[in-house]
Amino acid sequence: MSAPKAALVVGAGDATGGAIARRFAREGYIACVMRRSADKLAPLVQRIEAEGGQARAFGSDARDEAAVTAMVAQIEREVAPIEVAVFNIGANVRFAVTDTTERVYRKVWEMGALAGFLMGREVARAMLPRGRGTILFTGATASLRGGAGFAAFAGAKHALRALAQSLARELGPQGIHVAHIVIDGAIDTAFIAQNFPERYALKDRAGILDPEHIADNYWHLHAQPRSAWTHELDLRPWLETW
Repeated sequence: MSAPKAALVVGAGDATGGAIARRFAREGYIACVMRRSADKLAPLVQRIEAEGGQARAFGSDARDEAAVTAMVAQIEREVAPIEVAVFNIGANVRFAVTDTTERVYRKVWEMGALAGFLMGREVARAMLPRGRGTILFTGATASLRGGAGFAAFAGAKHALRALAQSLARELGPQGIHVAHIVIDGAIDTAFIAQNFPERYALKDRAGILDPEHIADNYWHLHAQPRSAWTHELDLRPWLETW
């Protein structure tokens, strides 16, 4: 019987993050799922267990250095070595620049960039002595270009992409695979269905991203052999204009 392995998903929501956690659980990893409120993770944990997997829920603020440090240490101590860590916090907001308060800009940066750094640093500290591991960061169209109304979000996502590049160059030669995934398009979520029904109508034509298919790509990145690692992967529906 192989030794237990943990897959940490920071920002394990009801769509993409949950699908990623379930995908790794199906491969035998203990899914360690995290969001601000652990209670909201109960349905995901129950679903993973119903599908035959194992999961642990962690309620924590990803922007809090002490909390992230403690969570990673707890997983390493009580659950299993973290073999893969996924940062999946979105922080998408839209405001005209003249309506963007300092509080909004700071909060979006903390959620979208600072939290990614804290997770990346702590899991790197755990992985480096073992000389292996995968760290995956979820990006967006805003990771590559800013748009009107997205000064805060694009700033955070640009910073996260730069972090991923820096970590890849530093940690890759030490055996840790770091990748950044650009999600370019609407995802099949309740939010899209409720707020963008015309977009959601494209689902029947495979015109929006399926969280299960996104999760498959995260697994493939983790499973890549060291001789052919991908650093940046962009995912979009075939109908998406780019």
